[in-house]
Amino acid sequence: MASLFYTYYKRTDVKSDENRPLIISFNGGPGSASVWMHIAYTGPQILKIDDEGYPIQPYGIKTNPYSVLDIADILYVNPVNTGYSRMVKDAEGKYPDRKKFFGINADIEYLAEWINTFVTRNNRWRSPKYLIGESYGGTRVAGLALELQDKQWMYLNGVIMVSPADYQFLYKNSPVSSAINLPYFTAAAWYHKALSSDLQQKDLLEVLPEVEKFAIDELLPALTQGGFLDEKTKDEIATKMSRYSGLSKASILQHNLDVPTNFFWKELKRENGFNIGRLDSRYLGIDRKEAGTSPDYSAELTSWLHSFTPAINYYIREHLNYKTDIKYELLSSAVHPWDRTNDNTRENLRQAMAQNPYLNVMFQSGYYDGATTYFGAKYTMWQIDPSGKMKDRFEFHGYRSGHMMYLRSEDLETSNQDIRNFIKKTMPKAGESAKY
Repeated sequence: MASLFYTYYKRTDVKSDENRPLIISFNGGPGSASVWMHIAYTGPQILKIDDEGYPIQPYGIKTNPYSVLDIADILYVNPVNTGYSRMVKDAEGKYPDRKKFFGINADIEYLAEWINTFVTRNNRWRSPKYLIGESYGGTRVAGLALELQDKQWMYLNGVIMVSPADYQFLYKNSPVSSAINLPYFTAAAWYHKALSSDLQQKDLLEVLPEVEKFAIDELLPALTQGGFLDEKTKDEIATKMSRYSGLSKASILQHNLDVPTNFFWKELKRENGFNIGRLDSRYLGIDRKEAGTSPDYSAELTSWLHSFTPAINYYIREHLNYKTDIKYELLSSAVHPWDRTNDNTRENLRQAMAQNPYLNVMFQSGYYDGATTYFGAKYTMWQIDPSGKMKDRFEFHGYRSGHMMYLRSEDLETSNQDIRNFIKKTMPKAGESAKY
């Protein structure tokens, strides 16, 4: 029905795989190939970029000195219609039903089956196993954790959520989704030196806790009251939002305190003639007109696409010696429409953790990510286990970059080390029983 392209890095000088972890790695989209984390984060070779993560020509790759391959084997998976993976026509020349692949639950179901086959063929059943997913891949691995347990009887030691997308609140136009954007606004404004001098002279990590508290304790209740919020409180909230975002109080009031992220990307540097990036707000873009409510394009994504595409094609063909005329789809539109209904992935991850005392979860987010914000990731983490009985099995790490925080050299080192530490901490101890 379909072919799945993958890249598998396996250490061959170990006598037994039972103590050698296997990391199964996914990117997001939906429609994204496994290119981003493969040649920019955890793999042995990474994109040729400068220390802050900006592309350098001629495009190419360089050695990744921080890859976690020293402690784990890694499997990079390209879901159907991404990378070189494709649906396959039957004997009558017909493609399979798209509903079998292109939706939250269909995606999880077939990938769990595929993982089972891979693990069986490669004799990795005894190995400690970890899933890592970026962006929409966070949704995917949250759902896979339970699907692997309940349908494949495969238990995990860890799930790593990199800049995860949580559709339980993303794009919901709710008070929660609006309020938790503010700390990201602060981070981006701080980076562009758009805050008041007293905040600007502080380190970012000194400022953010204050804004997080305001977002939860004051902004969220105010947005919940909507048009029935009294004018005095509304004015006070707008004043504080202006202080914490770099936006004018007038523009915040014009939005009734509910400021869309696309407006923020357009507005913050408007007077300087620029917009800022969505996935990484350190990037600047130039629009046809300074007027408007949304940028013409995503400055960071266009930069990444034109630098990652030559690099992955070169690397696979000339380093891994895999040659094909099939087009490598970095971001494929051929997975859409995507069925987002019946998304229970957050609850599925909770259930998987409850059933499996070995299972731990780590979140990694960039402070300048305006698509799946760092505070949104914290909120997701808080909401997974309402009982709080498993909170000691969660951890969160923030980095001074964007959605792909590993593009910045300092964060590449730190984030890989965080994965390394997480694996070491969650590896099974000899004789340790899985019980509460």
